[in-house]
Amino acid sequence: MKIKVLVWQEDDVWCASVPSLKGCHTWGESYEHLLEMVKEAIELYLDDSIEEEIPENYQLIELAL
Repeated sequence: MKIKVLVWQEDDVWCASVPSLKGCHTWGESYEHLLEMVKEAIELYLDDSIEEEIPENYQLIELAL
């Protein structure tokens, strides 16, 4: 999956926002740290939003493509 991320630097901190995921923002102390943090933020955002919408009689499985 590909997703667009806005990245910028403020003072000594790297920041990121994911426009397609409302409220999904994060920061890192370096560019490399930011990439780790934004990946984690996207995964958590998607996990939380998916789990909230799953009826009790359904199962959530993960497939590696």
